[in-house]
Amino acid sequence: MSLKSQEFTDKLKYRGKEIKIYEKAHLINPQVMSIGDFSQIDDYTFLFGGKGISIGKRVHIAVFSSVIGGGEFISEDYSGLAAGCRIITGTDDFSGKTLANSCIPPEFKGTKLSFVKLGKFAILGTNCIVMPGVTIGEGVMVGAGSIITKNLEPWGIYLGTSPKRVKERDPKPILEMAEIMEKKYG
Repeated sequence: MSLKSQEFTDKLKYRGKEIKIYEKAHLINPQVMSIGDFSQIDDYTFLFGGKGISIGKRVHIAVFSSVIGGGEFISEDYSGLAAGCRIITGTDDFSGKTLANSCIPPEFKGTKLSFVKLGKFAILGTNCIVMPGVTIGEGVMVGAGSIITKNLEPWGIYLGTSPKRVKERDPKPILEMAEIMEKKYG
């Protein structure tokens, strides 16, 4: 695998140190994207900048993941998307009162732009889908294949197609490891 050129990454709104964006990653509107230190975006990902994308430090966005919809995406420090995750930050109006598809001029559509926020230390398992307007709390872990339509409270482990909190996650060891790592590696 090869990385995107320095010329491409210089177009980012903010470029942290030692980031990795692989060559086959597709970033639309990189000028509205901020990517923090030591973060990585794998090949075959698709990120549409929309209203903005803010990726914290040490964030991993794995292969075949996408951010679409035209709204805002925030992925705080140490969070991550496993392979195939779909982050949807906006949607057409499907009430039947407007036209809907990306080829329709905006004045004939009822596009609803929103956001998705992934808190610090939050991890989404393979093939999760996150709908617009959702905040995933700090330290949350979500099992593979979940469709997330509502906010998830911090430091929980959630499983199922419509994820339910099944277990608590102790933040203390996670925060301690992050602190040790920061002192050692920055």
